[in-house]
Amino acid sequence: MDTIIWHNPRCSKSRQTLALLQEHGIEPEVRLYLEVPPSSKELADVITKLGIGPWALLRRGESVFKELGLSEDSDIKKIIGAMCQHPILIERPIVIRGDGAALGRPPETVLTLLD
Repeated sequence: MDTIIWHNPRCSKSRQTLALLQEHGIEPEVRLYLEVPPSSKELADVITKLGIGPWALLRRGESVFKELGLSEDSDIKKIIGAMCQHPILIERPIVIRGDGAALGRPPETVLTLLD
C-alpha cells in the first residue's frame, strides 16, 4: 500500500514521524509540501480522511495567519484556500495511506494507519 508523508524536514515531529514509519518498514513517498503545496481539492480530501475540520489543521501561530484575519467562523473554502496559498499554515506532518490519514502529533498516531 502506498504511503505518503507531507513532510517538513525542519520540523522535529515531522522527522520523528518519518523515522517511525521507516522503523516499521515503511518507506513513504516524501512530499515537501512547502515546496509543492496541495491543491484545494487534494487538501479537502486529506481533511476528510483525517476526520477533522480545516480549522483543526490550521497552524494559528504563524504570522501569515494573523495577516489573513482568519477565524473559526471563516468560510471553509477560504481556510482551505489560505492553506494552499500559504502551506506553512498546514499542520504537519500528515501521513496518507490508502483511505486513511493521520496527523503525526504525536508521531505514534500514524501507527493506526499500519493496521
